[in-house]
Amino acid sequence: MQIDLHTHSTASDGTQPPADVIRCAAEAGLDVVALTDHDTTVGWPEAAEAAERHGIALVRGTEVSCQTETGISVHLLSYLQDPDHEGLNEVMERARTSRLTRARRMTELIGQDHPITWEMVQEHVADGATVGRPHLADTLVTAGVVADRTEAFDTILHPRSGYYVRHYAPDPVTAVRLVRAAGGVPVMAHPMAAVRGRVVGTEVLEAMIDAGLAGLEIAHRDNSEAGRAQLSELAAQHDLIVTGSSDYHGAGKPNQLGENLTSIHSLRRIESEAGGATPVLR
Repeated sequence: MQIDLHTHSTASDGTQPPADVIRCAAEAGLDVVALTDHDTTVGWPEAAEAAERHGIALVRGTEVSCQTETGISVHLLSYLQDPDHEGLNEVMERARTSRLTRARRMTELIGQDHPITWEMVQEHVADGATVGRPHLADTLVTAGVVADRTEAFDTILHPRSGYYVRHYAPDPVTAVRLVRAAGGVPVMAHPMAAVRGRVVGTEVLEAMIDAGLAGLEIAHRDNSEAGRAQLSELAAQHDLIVTGSSDYHGAGKPNQLGENLTSIHSLRRIESEAGGATPVLR
């Protein structure tokens, strides 16, 4: 059973519409795929139709943007939550609005030194999509400022860059509780991805676990080998669900569908812990 539980579409910062992500997942030989766009469920209906058409099972989810009080970014995968849950939706809507304000301000700052405008950025954002730094990166690529998204994130869009602007995101412990309240199953995405910036320490992980964190995404290209070993110990200690995923973004990143996989045992645990409002579509 080939299961990939972390992908993105043009509903957030991927480069393919939800239907194309599902089609590509089926063509890649996956049996189960999750659509987990940032802070939104807007891509779910299109993905569901495509999953039925291509004969692949769909796990509907979201990647909730979080931030600790010390400014460390945390990404929380929420699987099978109720898409109409008021509390979780309010937090995600606030994050989306803040991302938009942040993107506009960063564009203004970058535009003082490089040939990009807000109108150019908007050309890279699909209708209703969650705006994010990847859209700024794509604009910088189109303008010839950088070669690809990776270079953009390593330089102009890096958190230590003078162009960087912070945005609102809920505390990860609060986010875990909200996902649980929405009947979802919270799994921390790429917890040891130090290549992306600072990562949280054990005290934050333990607080998230105490709040109801269900699992850890361990098999991910951005987790170091030492980090994977540490996460495996923590998962065993607390009987957490272990997942592996591609974090596919289409042409936006080199990540390939199915490059890391989740076991059927872990998927069954996710299903058993979900509230039932949003089942796996088979």
